[in-house]
Amino acid sequence: MTYGVVVAVKRHHRPHPLRAFGNEVRRYRERADISQAQLADKIHISSSHIGKIERGETRCDRSLAVAMDEVLDTREALPSLWDELVKDAAFPTWFDWPEVEANPDTIVLESYENCVVYGLLQTADYAGALLRGDEVTVSARMSRQEILTLEDPPPPRLCVLLAENVLTNEVGDKKIMREQLEHLLMMSSDRIQIHVVPNPMPTTGTDGSFSIATLADRSELAFVETAARGFTLSEREDIQTVSEKFADIRARALPLDLSRDFIRRVMEERWA
Repeated sequence: MTYGVVVAVKRHHRPHPLRAFGNEVRRYRERADISQAQLADKIHISSSHIGKIERGETRCDRSLAVAMDEVLDTREALPSLWDELVKDAAFPTWFDWPEVEANPDTIVLESYENCVVYGLLQTADYAGALLRGDEVTVSARMSRQEILTLEDPPPPRLCVLLAENVLTNEVGDKKIMREQLEHLLMMSSDRIQIHVVPNPMPTTGTDGSFSIATLADRSELAFVETAARGFTLSEREDIQTVSEKFADIRARALPLDLSRDFIRRVMEERWA
């Protein structure tokens, strides 16, 4: 049984909090005989967003739970369920990659990022700007980074390829960007390898970021991001495709020393 299957089995016995909340939203909506589109129109959001909430694919604000409560007449049930289920649920149902990162059997993590800094290397302010100040989600993202300071078992080796525009696209403000690049320089080491992929971006990597985890038994898992969501892959052919893509991009990346010089130069010239 693969690690991904183990995760799926565990979730089968204990529904994800966001899915449990979404099931209740759907139940109350159907009881009120209101379609997703009608509910969305009444609370001024898109019907696709209602669908994501009901499927547990996104974490909504409490104010939205209150608005749905008023329209569906749940007598404060939805706000109460939000407090119980959603408040501390940081990740959507499909994002099981943190469990892979934290798996004691994970010995190597590799990632290609073409838009933003990899989550394990983000500063709190940078993450806050990306996540619009959602304190629960920011805290969860920072907690993921604890694996990098483990002593027993030792942390996984990390190799991250950052497209040049990750360093130049402003997230938050100049201060946040400068501190983020300073953090990358501080984290860069033989065990945490950070390589810059200079422009032009390689054709093989323009369709999204992805990560690969190698386990102690040499089996591998991969996580591939799309505009809508991410997917954890375990099939051998899928892993081979992602691994070949990573190798192609890494071949275009700068060596460690030159990558540090590149990051330092962008920090001084663009984010001073």
